[in-house]
Amino acid sequence: MTRQRASSPPAAGSVRPSSDALLRPVQPVRSLSDEVCNRLAEEITSGKLKAGAKLPSEQEMMTAMGVSRTVIREAVAALRARGLVITRQGAGAFVNTDTSRQPYVIDPDGLGSLNGVIEVLELRMAVEAEAAAIASERATAALIKDIRNAQQDLTRAIANGDRGIKEDLAFHRAIAVATQNNRFVEFLEYLGRLIIPRQSIRSFEGQPDDMRSYLQRIEKEHEAILQAIEARAAKKARDAMRKHLLNSRERYRQLASTKDDR
Repeated sequence: MTRQRASSPPAAGSVRPSSDALLRPVQPVRSLSDEVCNRLAEEITSGKLKAGAKLPSEQEMMTAMGVSRTVIREAVAALRARGLVITRQGAGAFVNTDTSRQPYVIDPDGLGSLNGVIEVLELRMAVEAEAAAIASERATAALIKDIRNAQQDLTRAIANGDRGIKEDLAFHRAIAVATQNNRFVEFLEYLGRLIIPRQSIRSFEGQPDDMRSYLQRIEKEHEAILQAIEARAAKKARDAMRKHLLNSRERYRQLASTKDDR
């Protein structure tokens, strides 16, 4: 885990060049949101996008870069977490004028390692276990239905032989939304899709049956969390979420141990 270094301010009198370099199609890469984030960050730190300047609209970036709204929002959320942009509801995103403020940052490169995954799982335990408990107390019927729908989407993805990464994330995000405390949602958005470890750590390669069995265990753990929230049982919801993340941590600890033994 690191802190983002402050960038040097743009030279006085510099002129913003054409936005053609920014608003061009994004080529397929491992993470489109990372590519968009890095492209915008480069424009900001180089001074091409000046302090206080408004970023292109979501629609402009979607059209020019050929990516989805979700990708754009994930990229902007990452920039906000790095202190490079601020967002104003109804107005859009702007380059931060106070670059001296450097927020707490988790180095995304570290999330590709087993130790990094384990550290984030432990952090998530502290936050998401409480989120599940709060959701059980505050969630409306509609919000609980959203959690149920996310769970059903994961079930279908697993049945279709998919890894269910986006469906898994959607389930956890639906619980965060159900707390009716946007800080929980912001926490998950800050971590991004890499909170689902199987996206960054490849396991079960050539073992589809083992992967399916693993995903079915996740599905059952999600169901236990959902049922506790539906029952308005805060302690059970907290314990079920903690157990779910503890099981994931143990899985990756075993992988790390196996790797060390080689």
